Amino acid sequence: MNMDVKTSFGENLKFFRREKRLSQEELSEKVDISVKHLSAIERGLNFVSADLLEHLAISLEIPVFFFFVNDRNIIYNDRLLGAVDGIIEKHLIKTIEDIKADIHQENRG
Repeated sequence: MNMDVKTSFGENLKFFRREKRLSQEELSEKVDISVKHLSAIERGLNFVSADLLEHLAISLEIPVFFFFVNDRNIIYNDRLLGAVDGIIEKHLIKTIEDIKADIHQENRG
């Protein structure tokens, strides 16, 4: 299904608002717009200014690009990101140790 940017943005906004357990009233108050305007954005009827985009991202505590991601498999998840960070750190440490060993080996030979 190929949807336009406004519709996709609106669906993502609604998704992340609900993920944060915020009502339209609560989010609209946080970003200083009317509930009617927020509803129109979520339905893909209106779009946001750069300032409103930034305020929404800050209020929902997500990166701006998350509003434009269409694949629900790519969702911000602290626990998953923490696990990925741990794996990356483990491999980086091993890689650094391997490089040091290689350098040491070359200096001996």
